[in-house]
Amino acid sequence: MSGLKRIGRLAIGLGITALLALAGWVMFVVFPENTTELLGVLFVLIATVVGLRIGGNIAASVFPDYNAVEIGVDGPITRDGGGGLPVSPPGSPGADEIVELIEGADEDANAKALVLRLNTPGGAVVPSDDIRLAAKAFDGPTIAYATDVCASGGYWIASGCDELWARDGSIVGSIGVRGSRMTAKGLLEKVGLEYEQLTAGEYKEAGVPFDDLNEDERAYLQGIIDDYYDQFVETVADGRDADPEQIRGTEAKVFLGENAHELGLVDGVGTREDVESRVGELLEEDAAIKELEPQTSMAERLRGGAERVAYALGAGIAGRFADAEGQFRFRF
Repeated sequence: MSGLKRIGRLAIGLGITALLALAGWVMFVVFPENTTELLGVLFVLIATVVGLRIGGNIAASVFPDYNAVEIGVDGPITRDGGGGLPVSPPGSPGADEIVELIEGADEDANAKALVLRLNTPGGAVVPSDDIRLAAKAFDGPTIAYATDVCASGGYWIASGCDELWARDGSIVGSIGVRGSRMTAKGLLEKVGLEYEQLTAGEYKEAGVPFDDLNEDERAYLQGIIDDYYDQFVETVADGRDADPEQIRGTEAKVFLGENAHELGLVDGVGTREDVESRVGELLEEDAAIKELEPQTSMAERLRGGAERVAYALGAGIAGRFADAEGQFRFRF
């Protein structure tokens, strides 16, 4: 923040404080001639404190101390931030909260640029896309910044930003899809149980864990995986102005930051300070970045801190598709 803005903020804050304090002094100290004067002194003190608060808020709106905002996407991406996986950290902001923060920043005239800090192995498909679309719609420069991991759904989100930066040791990529299922048929046979369910629709039970896949079911599920993969490749290629065949050529591998940069998967490699400098270049003025976080109660913060656990580096999912019984899961 420039020296002129600092002086302006200080002048407004002190000016409003002085006016409120003076009003309290005149109304409750100068005019009264009895015990009200004692209450007047108390009012003056209260008015001074309130004046500092009000003056500070007004000064901050007139002379803001930021021109860009930073929003974090941490852990597996879910709709509401709940633990979508056994290794997901409870208390992580949900996609809806992140979208609200981005949209709020877009409405803030002082937020001229957006930095999305990504440390995620991926998550649910539609919530990931909601964040991507919100970042894409932001009116101003947008930079995605990978810290530890920017894989699968994290990379999907980054494709909605103008640039993607990473650290040398960041894990970047995993542009691919996989389907997974567990088969319990052998276990049921060992314990003498039989599975039977009545359904309508030929493929309603495709992927159910209590029976083997037949060839038609396997082809059906593989088709969904292929469609997801095509969508992933097309979205990334369009967002990053890349050749779709180049994206397919990564073969869903992950790369360290420098290697990802050489392959064109990231636009720059550097520290948080380097990203801030880049924001300043795009804004053509010194960058002052304010971090935004969802509003949470003290109880929620304590509960989240007590329950948080480290999530696996190789969790690597950008999405999950499952029916009501959780029969089959598709992962980007």
